[in-house]
Amino acid sequence: WINGPAGKQLGTTEDAIPNQLGPATFELGIITGNRSINLILSTLIPGPDDGKVSIKNARLDGMQDFLVVEQTHPFIMANDTVQSQTLHFLQNGTFQH
Repeated sequence: WINGPAGKQLGTTEDAIPNQLGPATFELGIITGNRSINLILSTLIPGPDDGKVSIKNARLDGMQDFLVVEQTHPFIMANDTVQSQTLHFLQNGTFQH
């Protein structure tokens, strides 16, 4: 309810869209953050999170690689490390760990 209808559809309940998709059948790398600027919402998310998504729930069956960076959800796409890691994954199928 805090994130509106889209947040509900992208939630973690059994009927949420991500839980109906099944494992990835394509090359997939996931980057998630572990910092939050929304401390109130973070108290409602179990475990480490980026202010919107828990690190645990960012994972997807079938993914090739997973990377956690020190960044918040709203600004992760502008992070230099995230951009270079994305390029590396697209070229190599893995992140640099």
